[in-house]
Amino acid sequence: MNIFMTGATGFLGGRLARELIARGHRLYLLARSPEKVKRTFSTEQLASIDVLAGDLTSPLLGADDAFIETNKKKIDLVLHMAALVKFDEELRDELFETNLTGTKQALALTKALDCPRFFHVSTAYTLGVREVGHETLYATDQPFHNPYEESKAHAEQAVWDERHHLDVSIFRPAIIVGDSKTGEADSKFTMYGYMRALEVFKRRLERRGAPDGPIRLVGSETGTSNLVPVDYVADVLLAAIEHARPNTIYNVTNDTPPRNEDMLGYMKHALAFPHLRITDTPTTSLSVVEQAFNDMVKVFNPYLNRDISFVDSNTKQLLAEAGYAPLDLNEQSLKRIVDAYYDTK
Repeated sequence: MNIFMTGATGFLGGRLARELIARGHRLYLLARSPEKVKRTFSTEQLASIDVLAGDLTSPLLGADDAFIETNKKKIDLVLHMAALVKFDEELRDELFETNLTGTKQALALTKALDCPRFFHVSTAYTLGVREVGHETLYATDQPFHNPYEESKAHAEQAVWDERHHLDVSIFRPAIIVGDSKTGEADSKFTMYGYMRALEVFKRRLERRGAPDGPIRLVGSETGTSNLVPVDYVADVLLAAIEHARPNTIYNVTNDTPPRNEDMLGYMKHALAFPHLRITDTPTTSLSVVEQAFNDMVKVFNPYLNRDISFVDSNTKQLLAEAGYAPLDLNEQSLKRIVDAYYDTK
């Protein structure tokens, strides 16, 4: 199969691209920097790769007439994975330009190439402030926590609007973490940003001297983190190549997400930083040190401070049809993922 991909040099995309090549597929990769593609893949893998030097926000992603004529009716699937993952309100315009305009240009290129199928990798958090996520399209005028979620919801709508012209499938991963078997990860987002903040905060405290007592993190003591390992998300997408149903949405989520208190415990152990504890309602005012730490991590609260339930019936059926095992992210795997991050620092 000939597959056009965006985001193929990213954390999830790189893993998926290597597996697709190993299975005999030929890839056409969008890249702002063709040199990065050469650094990401081996010489043997590069033999199965063609590169379109372009950009998400360029018309047709930068494809010229020659590229389109050469590859018309040749591409079997467009797999759109690239996105800007930032949560800052001041980046709203950039987020919409990358995540919405980029998706529209990917759709336009798909149609220009007469390609029949389009896969869109979105996020489970297009559900906004809801506490239950369904495998249906969400309204774009609902409340969101940040412009990233909002831009991705609008991108989903743009994809869904093309369902009468293309076979579209939307995949919504929750918080992607490292490999469940090795712990290996190449990510700076969400949980890894949070772990990085813990590490930086610990170093700052060490320079000042060890704290006398506990440091309170204001959050939900019963909250969960909906973590999905990168190998599981890749398996879902691999299964989808042959088994995805057109015009279907798939939540790539965790039925038994770990409690935030447990995840913090694994991080405290790996960092030898026992002072942190979660509390719903502090009985006294936060100290200056506690407030500084809470300010550092507040951007992650919508993802690490809730207990969201996701329906993933479509994904379970997809995996069963393809012969893949369901997700099993156990305590050993979670500890391995946390330990691997800090071991590589």
